[in-house]
Amino acid sequence: MGLFKSNETTGAGISKNAPKKKGFSLFWDIFCRKFWKLMEINLLYMLFFIPLLLIFPAISLFEKNYYAAMTSSVLLILIFMVLIGPATAGMTKIMRKFVINKHSFIMQDFFKGFKENFKKSVIIGFIDCLVVISAYAALNVYPVFAVQETRLYYIPLVITFSLFLVIIMMNHYIYLMLTATNLSMKNLFKNSFALSFVAMKQNLLVFIIGLAFIVLMYLLFVYLMPVFFLLIAFFPAALICLINSFVCYPVIQKYVINPYYTSIGEINPELVDDTPTEEERIFEDMGGLEKPVEKRKKGKGKRIS
Repeated sequence: MGLFKSNETTGAGISKNAPKKKGFSLFWDIFCRKFWKLMEINLLYMLFFIPLLLIFPAISLFEKNYYAAMTSSVLLILIFMVLIGPATAGMTKIMRKFVINKHSFIMQDFFKGFKENFKKSVIIGFIDCLVVISAYAALNVYPVFAVQETRLYYIPLVITFSLFLVIIMMNHYIYLMLTATNLSMKNLFKNSFALSFVAMKQNLLVFIIGLAFIVLMYLLFVYLMPVFFLLIAFFPAALICLINSFVCYPVIQKYVINPYYTSIGEINPELVDDTPTEEERIFEDMGGLEKPVEKRKKGKGKRIS
């Protein structure tokens, strides 16, 4: 006897021969199936931002000692810069598995991706942090000089943000290639730089979506701070990473992974359909063919004990 009763009937199931989903319908299917895991991954990833959150308490603690406050702040920033790259690699490893429909153990795969790619991802993470700091400094310095001295200072501002945009688009690919291939650092940067121009349509799509999320989170931070802290703990980072993986990993397969397997006369294992053939199938799949199970009506009869 079941613990819960329902007035609904059992559905007919899903046939293995049903047409495969593509595009937004496939993304929506992945998102719905992995919704709670996305929240779990996001929370795990946010733990690596704790060093940044500790900066303000550290400054308050050493408010009477400027050098201690600065030293502790710099140390916490450096810890964050070391950890954020490997953490991103761990999260990306899981998202790539989601996209290619491979099973993933969240904690195991996250820390496996963290450890396996630690050295390379630390370098990438450091560069990303330096780029963000440089872009922020340029935004605050060059416009002031342009107003006070000469408008020529807008030129380095444009150059800085052009480079910033290219590096952001390179990040659409570099962590995915890092977790999916054994490429050297040189080839990781070379390929991600090339793909940032080759797949401009995909890059702009991911960039615009990411920018929209940043604007949304900023507005929530300003006007609805409790909602901001709730969402940032469970939602945006993992979702952005999933969108990036879903849109950009097929580009990597097309231009990097598939050509490699073609050159050695093999097929990319990620593209192989492992569904059994008719000869290999022992039992016939009845998904989509069975009749719905109607709810049994109550009636009198002998009960077997």
